[in-house]
Amino acid sequence: MNGGDGEEVDSAALGPPAPLEWKFSQVFGERTAGEEVQEVDIISAIEFDKTGDHLATGDRGGRVVLFERTDVKEHGGNRRDLEMMDYATRHPEFRYKTEFQSHEPEFDYLKSLEIEEKINKIRWCQAANGALFLLSTNDKTIKFWKVQEKKIKKISEMNVDQPKLAGNTSVASTSFSSNPKLHLANGGSPDRFYNYMSNDSSFPPGGSLSLRLPVVTCSETSLVARCRRVYAHAHDYHINSISNNSDGETFISADDLRINLWNLEISNQSFNIVDVKPTNMEDLTEVITSAEFHPSHCNMLAYSSSKGSIRLIDLRQSALCDSHSKLLEEQEAPGSRSFFTEIIASISDIKFAKDGRYILSRDYMTLKLWDINMDAGPVTTFQVHEHLRPKLCDLYENDSIFDKFECCLSGDGHRVATGSYNNLFRVFGCASGSTEATSLEASKNPMRRQVQNPSRPSRSLSSSITRVVRRGAESPGVDSNGNSFDSTTKLLHLAWHPSENSIACAAANSLYMYYA
Repeated sequence: MNGGDGEEVDSAALGPPAPLEWKFSQVFGERTAGEEVQEVDIISAIEFDKTGDHLATGDRGGRVVLFERTDVKEHGGNRRDLEMMDYATRHPEFRYKTEFQSHEPEFDYLKSLEIEEKINKIRWCQAANGALFLLSTNDKTIKFWKVQEKKIKKISEMNVDQPKLAGNTSVASTSFSSNPKLHLANGGSPDRFYNYMSNDSSFPPGGSLSLRLPVVTCSETSLVARCRRVYAHAHDYHINSISNNSDGETFISADDLRINLWNLEISNQSFNIVDVKPTNMEDLTEVITSAEFHPSHCNMLAYSSSKGSIRLIDLRQSALCDSHSKLLEEQEAPGSRSFFTEIIASISDIKFAKDGRYILSRDYMTLKLWDINMDAGPVTTFQVHEHLRPKLCDLYENDSIFDKFECCLSGDGHRVATGSYNNLFRVFGCASGSTEATSLEASKNPMRRQVQNPSRPSRSLSSSITRVVRRGAESPGVDSNGNSFDSTTKLLHLAWHPSENSIACAAANSLYMYYA
């Protein structure tokens, strides 16, 4: 492992990294053939923690399930031992850790509104003292959870049994009678002490010698999840995002029209930092769809809108950040406007890259990679659902056009991923010159329907940066792999391991994990 800088130079000279070969790792909650999926069991949120050693999922029944990594623990976590192992046989493996009921169904009597227990988002907080901390939210209420191992205390020995008690009595009485002039503290006499103690048959004369207290032992441990704080009554509309700040003390929550800033320690007060609600609601033209803090600058955050734009705001500018510091949007091509234009332009998810320079956004048709230093348009566009354009009317009729697909980036920033229909997810290479565009199925054989989709460069954005468009299959009746299209099997939620090429994705109530 010598000359790390030299290796980076060599890899840059060799061009983009080779496409990854994805393999099945694990599945939790796999359905048997013909088994019906209960609505409450469908997974609605997935999130790795910063170390990648823990994974959390939330479902529509309000439950949060935690998984922990086992492959590192089993090998002791010794780096030298791990390096000596065959790398091909080593990949992240997880096991079930615990689960708890995070939210319950509620009813807002003032608005006559049912509040679902469905978990919309989960975000990990900084671990401390061997305990795990995380935030979970449904449409209205955010909760701060502490998950910690608690030792189960049991009483293993009670007082001595009767035979021993009798033996202790004779010994104690002998020792007492052998000293007739014994005096107790504070002027007491042995006779008075004996008369007092003899009223209780369980204490023999000189009972202090034969008294035994119960022995408490800790033989087992159990994981206990405790709700530390509840952040409620701050959103009139459904919460679509929560995001932790890099300062470790604050977080934001966003609904359709407002973004609030919270302190983790204060649950009864929040600060409204973005408010796009017009004086007259008839003038409303766009809503907030997603929001996220910058990974390292605690004063900067980004939020996306239903019009396909991303706004960056600086909390140092003013208390209410109505004006953005930067606007990222793509100009509409002339003559391309239709009834569906605004619907499919709505961004459903945004994610910052680890270095904070790039933002990945997902709308219904595409993935877009943005450089926050360039507001002329996205650096790269990846076509995900272009083959569905002729079917937009049907998708509008069955509401599939409003499906909110998530997106994620690899830890090294070289690849991006997002979900699609038919339980497929797509992985694209975003390094300069990369043509990687892979479709995988959420099953034990992810390459079953694999078809490589070639990439074709589009118009140049500048002399040094090229805007690239990666295209999929364009036959209207099939998906990107040439299979019949099924809008009922959709893969909306997925997450990329923060430091390794490993992806966790949800297909209905099943959690699939893959590695490369």
